[in-house]
Amino acid sequence: MPEFHAPLLGEVDVAIVGAGAAGLAAGHRLLERRPGLRLGLLEAAHRVGGRARTIDVPVIAAPLDLGCGWLHGAEANPWTTIAERLGLAIDRTTPPWDVQYRDLGFSREDQAAYKQAAAAHYRRMAEAQAEPVDRSLGSLLVPGDRWNSHLNAVATYVSGAELDQASIHDTKNYRVQGGDWRVVEGHGRAVELFSAGLPIALNTPVARIDHGAAGTIRLETPHGVVRARAVVVTVSTDVLAAEAIRFDPPLPDKVAAAAGLPLGLANKVFLQVDAPEDLPKDGHLIGNPLASATGAYHLRPFGRPVIEAYYGGDLARRLEREGEAAAVAFALEELAGLLGTGIRTRARLLVATAWGGEPLIRGSYAYARPGAAGNRAALAAPVDDRLFFAGEAASPDAFTTARGAYSSGVTAADQVLTALAS
Repeated sequence: MPEFHAPLLGEVDVAIVGAGAAGLAAGHRLLERRPGLRLGLLEAAHRVGGRARTIDVPVIAAPLDLGCGWLHGAEANPWTTIAERLGLAIDRTTPPWDVQYRDLGFSREDQAAYKQAAAAHYRRMAEAQAEPVDRSLGSLLVPGDRWNSHLNAVATYVSGAELDQASIHDTKNYRVQGGDWRVVEGHGRAVELFSAGLPIALNTPVARIDHGAAGTIRLETPHGVVRARAVVVTVSTDVLAAEAIRFDPPLPDKVAAAAGLPLGLANKVFLQVDAPEDLPKDGHLIGNPLASATGAYHLRPFGRPVIEAYYGGDLARRLEREGEAAAVAFALEELAGLLGTGIRTRARLLVATAWGGEPLIRGSYAYARPGAAGNRAALAAPVDDRLFFAGEAASPDAFTTARGAYSSGVTAADQVLTALAS
């Protein structure tokens, strides 16, 4: 595991607020281009990684990704190269998302009908992307269509929000293509190991950034003031929108941009399963294809004795509010309806996530409200060539992904270097 060393407190050339995927990418880029740069990463949490987190679970002798777990567009995804360089293994198994195990609860005829409805929905979306006025993805639903609920459920897995909350125009900017692979040891583990060699101060939240006076910017932390010539801010949009970090002078345009890019919510519930050989390796089930509030269930990922339940949007928020017991009960109810009641005694909770309740993050990944597709560029725009912003929400074409966070961190670092050289 990486060793963490306090950054150069007092005065640095560049301070990076947040040691998630974007902050780490920015830090490495800066030091690669300017090895002698005085750099400090200030992380509010007790760990690095942000929404990338892998934990080891001894009872199953395997790691679990509590946050991002897939290398989207893996062939061109920088995290694929990073993970391999770190000596981690890449699993290239095709994701099982489009296959319903044994057609349980979702007949082949219904699957074919849904695919037709989904294809028609995406054709309407492509046409609406060219319209001058943005509107919600929910406006594309055909009234009374029996597959509207499933289209909504899939939207919550993709963006953490229902279709009526999300922008059509934003979808045309997403450019990630290619395979979806996994890191066997965990995507979060790759991000954690990538932090090695960077000067990171953990448990160091930034409360205030004073950028009003000429000269250095002042960052106030519980451990003292850090002064920097430039600052890269990588915190989540919900943290920015809530003004949990105070900027002086205020940055109302940044707050407004972040408010139009709220974090959706997606949570996971991991269940350990007895007699796992009765289930397929890397199988998949949709709990109820006729409901918006339903889970997606990954059966035995990597062949491990686990079912990974995935919930998004309003359902994820409700289950998070009600607690782990409610989330487990919901999973077992849906699984029992498909696999038989015996699963109730064969499955037990390993761990459940609650990303909405993480005070330093407050959700999963940022979707754009209708009319806010341009907010990603507004969020990423530098302020006075002194303040720079990065994160998955600021990515122009790979938002909602750790890949997008990485690329935005690199972009911000390059902007910093240009500004420092002028």
